[in-house]
Amino acid sequence: RHIGKIKNSVKHLNDILEDFLNLGKLDEGKVSVHMTPFELRDFMVETCDEVRGLLKPGQQIKHRHEQTGTVYADKKLLRNILFNLVSNAIKFSDEGATIEITSQLGENGFSIQVIDHGIGIAEQDQEHLFSSFFRAANATNIQGTGLGLHLVKRYADLLGGIINFQSRLDEGTSVTIFIPVNNEHENNPGH
Repeated sequence: RHIGKIKNSVKHLNDILEDFLNLGKLDEGKVSVHMTPFELRDFMVETCDEVRGLLKPGQQIKHRHEQTGTVYADKKLLRNILFNLVSNAIKFSDEGATIEITSQLGENGFSIQVIDHGIGIAEQDQEHLFSSFFRAANATNIQGTGLGLHLVKRYADLLGGIINFQSRLDEGTSVTIFIPVNNEHENNPGH
């Protein structure tokens, strides 16, 4: 039991440190974007498998991806975005809850949506969500730095992405990230 507690504490400290290091790199302009082509479905399956280790008892992840296809983006930044969103969904949902993840390719880009049925966020808190260190009133007793969504927004900006956020208190939250097709790459494959 004590080893379990120690492991959780170490993981929590590690997460905090990781958030601060990432924020520092972003602020100093040291995060470079490395665009590469990759199969979106494979990437989603891999990342969902990784994040399953964080699930609370009885929780499950349901991932739906209809089309296969190659996208052109920064895998590491995209993984950080997805990891943050899914770990939030897990953290703010009860045991036994289902987290739904949908990934979709379109003509103009691709989108990833993460839906939970957790504690949700009050309307008055939603405008501050992407500020650094902001924590919603109903999240103060749940571990976190208040940097997760701020980092998601910064990473999405680096990828030219758009975030759509919808939440209702006590009903859950839906976050969709849309990453546009990089036309520069299509015109200049050597980039």
